[in-house]
Amino acid sequence: MAEITAKMVKALRDETGQGMMDCKKALAETGGDVEAAVELLRKKGMAAAETKTARTAAEGLVAIHEANGAAAMVEVVCETDFCARNDEFKAMVRQVASLAAGAGDGDIQASDEMTAAVQDCFNKIGENMRYVRGVKVSAPTVGAYIHHNGKVGVLVGIDGEIDGQTVNDLCMHIAFADPIGLTKDDVPADLVEKEKKIAKEQAIEAGKPEEIAEKMVAGKVNKFLASKALLEQTFVRDEKKKVKDILGAAKITTFARFQVGQ
Repeated sequence: MAEITAKMVKALRDETGQGMMDCKKALAETGGDVEAAVELLRKKGMAAAETKTARTAAEGLVAIHEANGAAAMVEVVCETDFCARNDEFKAMVRQVASLAAGAGDGDIQASDEMTAAVQDCFNKIGENMRYVRGVKVSAPTVGAYIHHNGKVGVLVGIDGEIDGQTVNDLCMHIAFADPIGLTKDDVPADLVEKEKKIAKEQAIEAGKPEEIAEKMVAGKVNKFLASKALLEQTFVRDEKKKVKDILGAAKITTFARFQVGQ
């Protein structure tokens, strides 16, 4: 068996972030084979992670990587805010966003490289963490916004001429107003039906005649749709305008909003 030196143990620790004793044991089990020891520690780390999956991962960060007229946004969660503020965790989430930027437009499934980055960070910190979701947007103009706490992120794709300040304001509006569709037709039908049911029950309880009740239901549903459809929302920087009024000839082609835990 090869001699396990302090230098070998330190090198393995620097590479994996594991404790000195764990590194020494891994080298002993693999006969001093460093690559095999790294793989052994990785497997043990995965096993440890599996024992922690029952813990709630309610904290985390959103990160965005912009490049070549496109941007990718990811959400990675962890158990505690202490972990979310850890420099290792922050760097890992940025790395995952950079890796996600290599994917195609739309929703992004975790690649092997992205999964490995999360696993390596877990090995160093020892707290349950996981990749939740990602999205990539490409457009003639791409707006991006991360809230100061790193918990909310926005991407928006725009076609047509639009000034940078309006793009920034639009991103902040989406972060604040939390739209779930671009137009009224994009609001999920099940949510619309739920609102109709609630409005109808309220009208019945109020003892309104059927004709009046129907008008009440229609009015409340339209109000609900306007509050959830981005283009119909009242613009946060000017309550006299709707979002569609600030765009001029430009058109929003797509948008995404991530909030940690939602």
